[in-house]
Amino acid sequence: MNVDSLIHAKWIIPVEPKNTVHENYSIAIKDGKIEAILPTDKARSKYTATEEHELQQHALIPGLINAHTHAAMNLFRGLADDLPLMEWLNNHIWPAETKWVDPDFVKDGTELAIAEMIRGGTTCFNDMYFFPDQTAEVCTHVGMRVVVGLILIDFPTAWAKDADDYIFKGEQVHDKYKHDSLINTAFAPHAPYTVSDEPLKRISVIAEELDIPIHMHIHETAFEVEQSVEQHGKRPLQRLSELSILSPRMLAVHMTQLNQEEINELARLSVSVAHCPESNLKLSSGFCPVGDLIKAGVNVCIGTDSVGSNNDLDMFGEMRTAALLAKGVAKDSTCVDAHTALKMATLNGAKALGLDESIGSLKKGKQADIVAVNLDQLETAPLYEPVSQIIYSANRQQVSDVWISGKQLLKNRELTTMEYSRLMEKAKQWEAKIKS
Repeated sequence: MNVDSLIHAKWIIPVEPKNTVHENYSIAIKDGKIEAILPTDKARSKYTATEEHELQQHALIPGLINAHTHAAMNLFRGLADDLPLMEWLNNHIWPAETKWVDPDFVKDGTELAIAEMIRGGTTCFNDMYFFPDQTAEVCTHVGMRVVVGLILIDFPTAWAKDADDYIFKGEQVHDKYKHDSLINTAFAPHAPYTVSDEPLKRISVIAEELDIPIHMHIHETAFEVEQSVEQHGKRPLQRLSELSILSPRMLAVHMTQLNQEEINELARLSVSVAHCPESNLKLSSGFCPVGDLIKAGVNVCIGTDSVGSNNDLDMFGEMRTAALLAKGVAKDSTCVDAHTALKMATLNGAKALGLDESIGSLKKGKQADIVAVNLDQLETAPLYEPVSQIIYSANRQQVSDVWISGKQLLKNRELTTMEYSRLMEKAKQWEAKIKS
């Protein structure tokens, strides 16, 4: 039987079924999808491939899904470090955005972010930023999978002048890319403290009509919660619940300030949570109660946030931090094990974005979004259990190859659809401009 590609690997970690590791297995790819996962000896006898890849010291995992980014902010990496969230936003980031953000900024910043993510094993990211049309255009050109956030905020920016304008332009972006296999959309109201009731009510209805998710920062800091109680007489989640915006469509980002009643309500309403452990730590925002959320049945995925507050898009680092932090917060070493951490960064992210039928695990019929991790390295030797090594020992430099819909975007650490030297030159040009 003819297929497009055969990838032979030491291990295949499909994520589903749970806790499964196949040794000396192969993946057959045809028309951008996984045709079969089977023992290597059987794959060699059953299939003839146009391309064949021998990765005998590697583990194949599903492409990592970064559930919360502001990709274009790669151009602000390290611009204002070691500050509290609101000081960071009000006195540094928002003024910088007012000065610099335009279509070229978003295009160039997003290109840098995508290159970093591909080199780190991320094959899909869920973005929230201005000029989402530019983000989508870059992803289409490069071959990256994305959920483009249709940003909504009460005040005017370079992208739109008011709520009506944000929603109108967002719907235009959705309509332009609704048939693109790599581009999905989600409404992205910034936060409860920057979006008023009426626009939230509107996008709740429109999201239902368009069948797309809603992606929003919620309960990021204690100050946000206190401010909401002072202004609205209720905590943000209660206000959002009363606006009927909490549903299985909602991906709530950060969620560091939760009580048990709210956790139970999130589970009842099937709201997903995007955990951004390193950003939360760096901005001292608090600790997301991941263990309690999982126990309650809430779908928890992982995001990096922007490099302005992290300062990288390294999902390997996030998986490790998420697992370790959850254990410390819960005072339970079994709270988030290695397999759970990997699932949070893959299948759980796909579920939160409504894409779990097509990505998030290695399974026949799903898109061939695949990452190869070279475990034959000093940093991961000796090796007793590959999933534990990936979560607790490996680093993103060990990602050797990446495929998205069967197309190879990283080959032996080299980008195939982007020019490394040009990206570096762009970064230096922006550095000089922003410094001036």
